[in-house]
Amino acid sequence: MKVKLAEALLRRKELQEKVDRLRPLNNKDLYETRSGRTKVTDSLDDVIVQVSKVSFQQFTHTYDWHAKQLRLVDAAIQQANWTAELEFESPDVMGDYVDPYVKDEG
Repeated sequence: MKVKLAEALLRRKELQEKVDRLRPLNNKDLYETRSGRTKVTDSLDDVIVQVSKVSFQQFTHTYDWHAKQLRLVDAAIQQANWTAELEFESPDVMGDYVDPYVKDEG
């Protein structure tokens, strides 16, 4: 599939944002704590249960998929970066600034 470089740059940004949002999640974000008061024994009457919001496998699959797509898009962009040539009307665009008020003695 061929896409414009601008589209690939936008896709890379979208994927990077998704990966950045998924990366900091940890186990406590994947579970919710629910508590209920239940008489289990004379000394224990409070039971805390962790309920899965999403399976760890589902989370890692989502993260891995987005990270892989990001790597593929980034690799294509980098390849274009190394092979594309740009043409400028003015040769000064790529030159260093020369202060017109300082005389070059060299």
